[in-house]
Amino acid sequence: MSSHHIVREKQEPALLVLGLDGFPEEMLGQLLEWSPTVIATAQTAEKLVSMGIKIDWIITDGTDEVLQSDVKLMSCGDCNLSDAALEFLAGNEYSAVNIITDDLKLEDYEHFADKINLVIFNDHQKIYPIVSGFSKWKQAGETVKILEPACDLILNGLEKITDQLFETTADGFFTICFNQPFVFIAEDVF
Repeated sequence: MSSHHIVREKQEPALLVLGLDGFPEEMLGQLLEWSPTVIATAQTAEKLVSMGIKIDWIITDGTDEVLQSDVKLMSCGDCNLSDAALEFLAGNEYSAVNIITDDLKLEDYEHFADKINLVIFNDHQKIYPIVSGFSKWKQAGETVKILEPACDLILNGLEKITDQLFETTADGFFTICFNQPFVFIAEDVF
């Protein structure tokens, strides 16, 4: 018995590659599995091309050359690289993006948290914004980091280890509630 899946454009999360230092090739392969739109910087594009990965867009300040045929250039204009790419994705109705970065500045992503589903991979962690009432299943003893102060924080199924780090108390669902639009959390992934 076989199954056939049709992947429509923009159905899978786009992939924005801002940095690749220490990012495992196996994990990169998983993010590329369904042939997402790939956006890279000039620096990360070189590494991706050397790995045989097809790039759709290169974010540029106008001085970079194209490394593959059929690659489009995206000018960052007055924006930083991540802003330019995220404005493009949100404006072109992409519903989600996976971002690989070496340099995490949450303030670069806060403006987009309600415009596109963000998952940021940085320093062996998967980081994403959540809304109050977020719930997820995890095994006992796994950790979750809340990366910014949360107003009126209420936790169920999590035990505080430090101000930002929490551990699941049992196999099952944990829940995070707070009184603000969203907070970013992080989970160890590799």
